[in-house]
Amino acid sequence: MADTTAERGEIAVVGAGSWGTALSIVLGKAGWRVRLWARRAEIAAAVQSGRRNPAYLPEFELPRTVEATADLRDAVAGAHMVVLAVPSDAVGEVCERLADCMQDDQGLISAAKGLEHETGRRLSEVIEEALGPGRQGRIAVLSGPNLAPEVAAEIATASVVACADLDFAAGAQAALSTPRFRVYTNRDVLGVELGGALKNIIAIGAGASDGLGFGDNTKAALMTRGLVEMTRLGVALGARQETFRGLSGMGDLIATCASRKSRNYHVGFEMARGRNLADVLAKMSQVAEGVGTTRAAQALATRANVDMPITAAVHSVLFEGARAMDAVKQLMARSWRDELD
Repeated sequence: MADTTAERGEIAVVGAGSWGTALSIVLGKAGWRVRLWARRAEIAAAVQSGRRNPAYLPEFELPRTVEATADLRDAVAGAHMVVLAVPSDAVGEVCERLADCMQDDQGLISAAKGLEHETGRRLSEVIEEALGPGRQGRIAVLSGPNLAPEVAAEIATASVVACADLDFAAGAQAALSTPRFRVYTNRDVLGVELGGALKNIIAIGAGASDGLGFGDNTKAALMTRGLVEMTRLGVALGARQETFRGLSGMGDLIATCASRKSRNYHVGFEMARGRNLADVLAKMSQVAEGVGTTRAAQALATRANVDMPITAAVHSVLFEGARAMDAVKQLMARSWRDELD
């Protein structure tokens, strides 16, 4: 698709990984003047000079409407809104810096997926604490089946933006939507965030299933029952059940479990083939959010007294030394029960 000529104003994308780069391409071609913040100055310089991100999605050219900078204050100055696309473990630190840069009338859309590893807090909660109470109602979350390479290639994609303030959600929807990137709104922030985080745990399991040589029957069962326990935890914490049947739940789960482009799938696949977690992660250039999320979700499930057997099985393989095949055997040997209980 050719660059859109009509300019829509300025928007900041904070984070120049694969997801931030993909969003910059989409927004830049949709008429926004995008300022892309990269933590590393050499990445910003490479984007400016060569119109490509050499570390993430180097096969895609960034439009001329995208400017890169390593200066966070410069990135957000005058922006219509800020899109946050950094790994979950960087959200708190980056937002503390943003608190000194953002103006009161600037809203923020979090495109990060995951849970705070040590506390299990949702990322919007981390963001709100870092930015201060005056930002309530102007923080939204973006989630859905959005594999970065496909978004960058402008393959037809749908997503969902959630905010308790539906006026702000509608504004974010208008800002992000393009003919190839369709955005829906939802007021269930909790459910949308949990769906985007918890599906990564099931994707690790899906990768392990394929790594062990199981078939489509196995993975379909894993995904279906995985969605059940994602929903079970979400509802226990106050989310709406129907949100997990939407784009940020079932939709994201299907894309992440089915695609070998998924980093979380890759972790499960490689561990099932006999590699240890430290070795798998050391050879990855990007973060597999499901690893930290598994630990956080296991703790959340324990505190909420929610049964999450697949999450427990993935946790045992990642952190307790269990073999993937043994974890599968334990899941299959669980006591019989009614499907809908």
